[in-house]
Amino acid sequence: HIIFPSFTIGLAAWLAALEALSQKTGNVVYRRLFEFWLRIFGVSFALGAVSGIVLAFQFGTNWSVLAEKGGAIQGPLLGYEAFTAFILEATFLGVMLTGRGKVPPWFYLFSCCMVALGTTFSSFWIMVNNTWMQAPVSYSEINGRFVPVNWLEVAVNQVVAIRVGHMLLAAYLTTAFCVAATGAHYILRKAHLKSSLIMIKSAVLVASLLIPAQLYLGHLSGDYTARLQPSKFTAIEGRWKTEQPARLILFALPDSQAERNWLEIAIPKLGSLIDSGTENAQEPGILSIPRDERPPLWVPFFGFRIMVGMGLVMLALAWTGAIVWTRGRLERARWFLKVLELSFPCGFIAVLSGWFVAEMGRQPWVIFGVLRTADALTPSLTGGQVLTTLTAYIVVYAAIFFAGSLFIFRLIKAGPSADEPLQINKAITAKRPMALSGGAPGERTNARTHQETKP
Repeated sequence: HIIFPSFTIGLAAWLAALEALSQKTGNVVYRRLFEFWLRIFGVSFALGAVSGIVLAFQFGTNWSVLAEKGGAIQGPLLGYEAFTAFILEATFLGVMLTGRGKVPPWFYLFSCCMVALGTTFSSFWIMVNNTWMQAPVSYSEINGRFVPVNWLEVAVNQVVAIRVGHMLLAAYLTTAFCVAATGAHYILRKAHLKSSLIMIKSAVLVASLLIPAQLYLGHLSGDYTARLQPSKFTAIEGRWKTEQPARLILFALPDSQAERNWLEIAIPKLGSLIDSGTENAQEPGILSIPRDERPPLWVPFFGFRIMVGMGLVMLALAWTGAIVWTRGRLERARWFLKVLELSFPCGFIAVLSGWFVAEMGRQPWVIFGVLRTADALTPSLTGGQVLTTLTAYIVVYAAIFFAGSLFIFRLIKAGPSADEPLQINKAITAKRPMALSGGAPGERTNARTHQETKP
């Protein structure tokens, strides 16, 4: 499910920005880009909604004990998402998809902003819910059930702020590299040059500014993980024994049975410097965690390194793109465009690996330190039932996702259309009749028909 929100959260913001630029400048290129990405957004939003439905079902079918024990906290949080986010998205998405020309331009732009705000609200409440499972705060246990003590502390705390920011920036970066890769794809094929340059420049600008902030938030995430989830932290670090000073393990093959690493590559003292800010700090090892509280080591260990690796790759691409752009060689640097075209999965890989670290790393707890995963299952649930329904879901959703992905790829192959009529608002036309020219070189816009013609 996270694949689709990680794309649509950033894409909603991109669409709002394009609509604002279109209305401000009257440039038809912004309108073409908006209409092009709106179609992709509609399909991706639908796929995200469909995949999200299964998550809600699981509370009643697979995790009834979790729902019973944590429902007083998790139920309202999911309800807040529905009331403040999903309804907001669904209402104004209808205006975005079908309301062009039927509402005033200011209201259409307002609708785009409301959809972007709705996706942000949605991620906020989901992250609050998940954060409470990762680091439960402000609750008491009454008759075996967890009830809130202070809702404000549950919804607004330091860990929530870090994790919400980290997720939102991850979504924006995922979208940015999809947009940049699409623009590079077109330039390499000598198509949609003006639209493609806008895509690449916008994405490079966003990524260049956001990736350093994302790396900093990632460091803050490590700080709270070390403090609140030592079992996850030691699995990520991969050191078996407590060390002072601690090494930074770049690569290893952790062996849970032998309680050691194979093929280890490490840098002395750097672990202490990164984790605690000093060269001589003591850092805990995996052996300090009871064996029955250790997560599966390979997933958080390698997942974290994949996530960080993707972040560094995206940083290098963004800053290289900025250099090439400032030198005025963006459309001619084919080596860079070829690499950029292949970069579209980077954000998705980083998001998925990060979530694997977060969720697998907190095992064996479903609510960390409070409720074990094994104790949260529906008591009557059998392995055969899970296997049967899981297989059915995989078959059905594979067909849905394949059809949706194929349709998106066909939309990308077609590209922003330069031939279809553009519904430029009359008020904008009257205000800036000469500002509508903005198509590819050799084109102009006829203000009477809003159609592009050749000179």
